[in-house]
Amino acid sequence: MVIINSFEEYKAYLGKQIGLSQWHQIDQEQVNKFAAATLDFQWIHLDQKKAKADSPFGTTIAHGYLTLSLIPYLWKQIADIQNVKMEVNYGIEKFKFNKAVRVDDEVQLTAKLISICDLRGITKVTIEANLNIKGETKTAYTGNVIFLYHFN
Repeated sequence: MVIINSFEEYKAYLGKQIGLSQWHQIDQEQVNKFAAATLDFQWIHLDQKKAKADSPFGTTIAHGYLTLSLIPYLWKQIADIQNVKMEVNYGIEKFKFNKAVRVDDEVQLTAKLISICDLRGITKVTIEANLNIKGETKTAYTGNVIFLYHFN
C-alpha cells in the first residue's frame, strides 16, 4: 500500500501505476444482495440454473454497477491518502465495461495517476482504474475516477 501525505507526494506518481488491490472474489451472495438493494432482479444475475442453461457465460454474472461500486473498497487497499480534512468523489469519466464478471471470478483493481492539479488548495486527481479478472487478458472495465482532496 502507498501512503500519500501531500500534493507533492501525490504528484510524484503522475503517469505511473500507483498500485494493485488484493484479489476480491465475487460470489453469488454479493450479487444477490446488490440485486436486492438496487431492485435489479434480472435472471442473468440471479437464476443460476437458467444462466447455466441459457447464458453465453455459463453461469450468473455480476451487475456492472456492482463491480463499479467496488472502486472505493479496492482503492483503499492501494493508497492511504493521509493528512486530509476531506476527500470527495468528484466524478467518473470514460468508463467502458469490456468483459462480464462471472460469479466466483476474482477481480483486482489497478490504479494509475493520469492527472493532478492544485485548484486553489484543493488537489484534484484523475485515476485510471482498470478491473482485472484473474486468468483473463481482457479487463472487466476501464475508466477514470476523479477525487478531490483537501490536504491539511
